[in-house]
Amino acid sequence: MSVKSAKDSARPAAGRNGTDQKRTDASAGLAALEPAGIRNIALIGHSGAGKTLLIEALLAAIGMITRKGSIADGTTVSDSDPAAVHQQRSVSLSLIPLMVAGTKVNLLDTPGYPDFIGEMRAGLRAADAALFLVSAVDGIDATTTALWAECAHRRLPRAVVITRLDHPRANYDAALAGCRKAFGDGVLPLYVPVRPDGEVTGLLGLLSGTATDYVAGEGPSEGTATADDVPGAADARGELIEGIIAESEDETLMDRYLGGEDIDTAVLMDDLETAVARGSFYPVLPTSAVTGLGTSELLDMLVRAFPPPTEAGVPGATDLEGRPGSSLGCDPDGPLAAEVVRTSNDPFLGRICLVRVFSGTLREDTPVHVGGHGLADRGHQDHDTDERVTHLYSPLGSALRPVPFCVAGDLCALAKLGSAETGDTISSRDNPLMLATWDMPEPLLPVAVEADTRSDEDALARSLGKIAAGDPTMRVERNQETHQLVLWCMGEAHAEVVMDRLREQGVKLHTVDVVTPLRETFAGPASGHGRHIKQSGGHGQYAVCDIEVEPLERGGGFEFVDKTVGGVIPGTFIPSVEKGVRAQMEKGVSAGFPVVDVRVRLVGGKAHSVDSSDAAFQAAGALALREAAAAGRIQLLEPVSAVSITVSDEHVGAVMSDLSGRRGRLTGTTSSGEGLTDISAEVPDQELLRYAIDLRALTAGTGRFTRSYLRHDPVPASFTPS
Repeated sequence: MSVKSAKDSARPAAGRNGTDQKRTDASAGLAALEPAGIRNIALIGHSGAGKTLLIEALLAAIGMITRKGSIADGTTVSDSDPAAVHQQRSVSLSLIPLMVAGTKVNLLDTPGYPDFIGEMRAGLRAADAALFLVSAVDGIDATTTALWAECAHRRLPRAVVITRLDHPRANYDAALAGCRKAFGDGVLPLYVPVRPDGEVTGLLGLLSGTATDYVAGEGPSEGTATADDVPGAADARGELIEGIIAESEDETLMDRYLGGEDIDTAVLMDDLETAVARGSFYPVLPTSAVTGLGTSELLDMLVRAFPPPTEAGVPGATDLEGRPGSSLGCDPDGPLAAEVVRTSNDPFLGRICLVRVFSGTLREDTPVHVGGHGLADRGHQDHDTDERVTHLYSPLGSALRPVPFCVAGDLCALAKLGSAETGDTISSRDNPLMLATWDMPEPLLPVAVEADTRSDEDALARSLGKIAAGDPTMRVERNQETHQLVLWCMGEAHAEVVMDRLREQGVKLHTVDVVTPLRETFAGPASGHGRHIKQSGGHGQYAVCDIEVEPLERGGGFEFVDKTVGGVIPGTFIPSVEKGVRAQMEKGVSAGFPVVDVRVRLVGGKAHSVDSSDAAFQAAGALALREAAAAGRIQLLEPVSAVSITVSDEHVGAVMSDLSGRRGRLTGTTSSGEGLTDISAEVPDQELLRYAIDLRALTAGTGRFTRSYLRHDPVPASFTPS
């Protein structure tokens, strides 16, 4: 397929956008008629690999824009988010639909920076294949390898695009070798660059034997290069053919090829497409977003090599009670089952939901059921509501173009669904369903925020609710012990995006140091005398109690024992003393932290027949505990978490050394295969406040960890916690 034919296929959607003169397709959206004519492809790669610019080149190649945008100027189609413009990198998932030779290609531009892996996973959920981008300048890094493993875990069909071949430091051969080393022998070039004088001028198709020339800069023209003109092309072609034949279901094909038979190119292409769809073969294509190199070949590969949604699985579904329902397929006439994969907020349209339809057809002016379950731990309570779909849109960056329907396998945007959140299921009101949720990464970087003024507190709460609805990787926590509002984020870049979005909504706030919630306990036995006597005219207050306090084992909680004899304190006031002791324990007796793991014995006291009361004995009990603390020795306790860290073998030493400096206690190491090691340790929470950032720096962005509360341990005398 040529670029001209691609442009022709895009022209029925042509128009003029008054707000952005570089677009030519603003008025009409793209609605696929059937799943077979759809390709959903996520663009995956580390930050800086060139995903966003490649999309600009593809849009220009088929005539959907007249001028390619710039990341520095904030004019690219897919990075319309103000936070993306500010950080000059993708921070959220973006949908770019293309019409290529009658096939709708939904490109999902995903962020490559590790902080935004939640958006990448949302893109993988919506996609049926992945286009992996590797920079010819930077080559393979640890982040790229980790992203490949993420896609391999999901069994997505994949292809590799080597980008930035126009750069003076580009090294195609090194990038290809790095891909094969990192991704396996299934990575083989489908096209090779033509470099007559060292500068890439075109591409040679190893199967077709045809060459294209991109020197003119107006799209490809027929080239004159042959395999003999490109060093190593003949060997690369032979290796490619053998790799394709090895994946063929025709067992006679290899024997025929080795016997000297010239296998028909059409047969090889069919086997290649089957192998790619099966996820066992990964073709490589060189490109340049600046010169347009490879855009025509890439558009052809997107349509021919990647499978339609009908060949991909549909997530399992249950009814609202959790009972398994009938299996779903990618059928436009089946039960409606769609999922919100991203939520954003528009100042005029309100909440906008990017939706992948897995089954059925979503139509305008249709009542639907919106339900979300299973994310209560992220602050998203289970909810079920009935709403009406008023309008459907085909998004192109920030532009929303109306469409009448969205069939199974396609993606669209919905506006003004008041209750919909990322991860929610949209189904028929008469047959509500719940799709199985995808894995959400755990946010591990705490950021404490405060509103500048009391009047900003309500605005902060409203804005956080909007942001949290669309970002399951952020958790909002109001710590009941420290009374801090803590935003749990994926990293510094993620936290910066959250803060930017809050300020864009007019919220005035600032960050403060995160306070670690400590505990207090008694380090040894102590006694306290509580005397609360007031006579100021009228009914007085009279209560006296004596207590003995002793520490319990960690996790022992609180015990209250009545050891009084002779009725020195009436039985009705014994619970009052305990209530006063408990209230003082919650307030703390030394540094203002709750007291835990103690046994309190009430051993004596006095009461008055008229002036004693419940309130008086509560006050006496609290006073007795404070006096016992003043007479004894108080020990501060800090929370300790069980931490599980997964790192590559080469970084094990650095990580273990770092844990030692964090007062961590190593509990074990296990090889998890594929060059990875799992490290288990017990680490004080105070040392984990910035560990999400520090571990990334130690492991070149590849290390990951989980944590869970274990217990409280004594704070060392030489250490001063925050």
